[in-house]
Amino acid sequence: MRSLIFLLLFSLASYSQSYKEKISIVQYSAEFAKDGEIDLKNFKAYNTHHFDLIKDQKIFIKEDIQFVPTLILYQNGKEIKRIEAGISLRLQEDAVDLINKEIDDLLSSRF
Repeated sequence: MRSLIFLLLFSLASYSQSYKEKISIVQYSAEFAKDGEIDLKNFKAYNTHHFDLIKDQKIFIKEDIQFVPTLILYQNGKEIKRIEAGISLRLQEDAVDLINKEIDDLLSSRF
């Protein structure tokens, strides 16, 4: 029984961090901020995730999300780049370029 509980807790902990595996781009947003989001299809070669303020409140708290939308680039669980909309409720126009530059830097540093 103990091992079953341990396995369940381990599985939940692993799942809760899966959105940060390898190179991941995560967009945190809310229904009222949809117009300010970027299209995550720009990053189809990487892990992408979208979290909603209402549905995913615990993740917003855990990740200290202050503004929506917010875009975060992770590599193997570590936050690499955060882009926040601020009070404008819009991500900056060059957000995709900024994330792509960081990804290029990460990939080039592997060699």
